[in-house]
Amino acid sequence: MLQKLIIYMPALNEEETILKVINSIPKTINGFNTVDLLVVNDGSIDQTVTEAKKGGATVINHNKNKGVGEAFQTAINYALQTKADVLVSIDADGQFDVNQIPDILASILNNQADFCIGIRFSNGKPPNMPKIKFWGNKQVNKIVSFVSKTKIHDASCGFRAYSNDTLLSLNLHGSFTYTHETILDLLDKGFKLDQIPVRVEYFEDRVSRIANNLFQYAFKTSAIIFKSLKDYKPLQFFLGIAFFIFLFSLFFGGWALIHWIVYDTITPYKSFGIIGISLLGMSAIVTIFAFMADMLGRIRKNQEKILYFLKKTHFENPER
Repeated sequence: MLQKLIIYMPALNEEETILKVINSIPKTINGFNTVDLLVVNDGSIDQTVTEAKKGGATVINHNKNKGVGEAFQTAINYALQTKADVLVSIDADGQFDVNQIPDILASILNNQADFCIGIRFSNGKPPNMPKIKFWGNKQVNKIVSFVSKTKIHDASCGFRAYSNDTLLSLNLHGSFTYTHETILDLLDKGFKLDQIPVRVEYFEDRVSRIANNLFQYAFKTSAIIFKSLKDYKPLQFFLGIAFFIFLFSLFFGGWALIHWIVYDTITPYKSFGIIGISLLGMSAIVTIFAFMADMLGRIRKNQEKILYFLKKTHFENPER
């Protein structure tokens, strides 16, 4: 039996729902001696903190809205400091069914997975979910699946569970959101993932705290995935760019070369030849950079292994 479970909720102006959600969470869960509730108040200006404390939750306050990515990192630090064995994240708005918390924990308790994420779309589009948002989630799933080389069914779901080992290993950089980056980071480090269907309810009058502006959400999410691809697949990333530039160099240089072979002159396409040679040189430089980035990527992985052991020593033996 594991010792401690922390159920974490990020909260931004959730005074209407958070107490109801906290009170509905099971007080005891099979496999754990202790179940603690954590609310990270991400700059709320209503009575979220008061309502959360009424339910007996521990509340950590951000003095301003920093984003769910920063809130999750705050939760990770708290979980490690308090020696939690597993951290579950769930929304504070009542969107998910808290009675499925044991389901999201099952594969971790059975040592079949290191972290588990919920799937909201096992039966297609949930009722009241905007079609454009459903489509956007599907596109993100495809991108994260491509980068991670693992079929991801719902990369953006916030209902998840993480083992202590995954929390020690996570090194996140995005403040806007964390859902995609955690998947890419942990799968890149060889951790086992489980994905289970979860029930979700979308409220007609509810405005998403994260995706209220779809274009802004798409831009910020794409930036995180773009950076993750650069960090986790540097060789493929930069070689892809080099190959793309090389194709352009072939187009311009090839046009000038063919004209020279046929007509014994590159006039009037001299500029095409210059552009082609320049792009070819640029492609060669980016190729060299790709191998350098791959070398730096291996150094990064070694540094993260060292950081893992440093954090493990720090949190398990804080008196040292």
